[in-house]
Amino acid sequence: MPLVPSSRRGDGEFRAGVEQFREFYGAVIVISSENVEMVREALEAMNARDIDRYLTCCTDDVQLVPPTSAIEGTFDGPDGIRRYFADIEDVAPDFRLDAASIEAVDENRVIAFLRVTFSGRSSGVPGDLPVTSIYDLADGRISLIRVFLDREMALKAVGRRK
Repeated sequence: MPLVPSSRRGDGEFRAGVEQFREFYGAVIVISSENVEMVREALEAMNARDIDRYLTCCTDDVQLVPPTSAIEGTFDGPDGIRRYFADIEDVAPDFRLDAASIEAVDENRVIAFLRVTFSGRSSGVPGDLPVTSIYDLADGRISLIRVFLDREMALKAVGRRK
């Protein structure tokens, strides 16, 4: 039986099709909600500098692609994430990510509109900038994080417009 009900079927078949539709999309909404919460948990762990807690939110082959990846490369796996945390601590010990909005894009992706605040360790110069991160999830855990300085590029990457 097709997922979307056909008007040519009897009432019983139509109701069964509607129930299938609700079950499928209801499951997507639950999964999406859980994924949003997983991203929220990861952000809390990052702000607390709790690397182990952060890694429990991630797959073993997690990859972080910062906006500077063309220069410094990506951070791959648990060792890469630990290196990323260490780099942040070295450069901006008060680095913080605050979420303006975290939304499910689909059942496996979440987009987060964030504000990064920090002060340079050596200079003391404060920084405050918006970033947009796209999180891909596999089996309920973060497998890929792509960070964009340009919100439009992030939206385009997930097939959305303003």
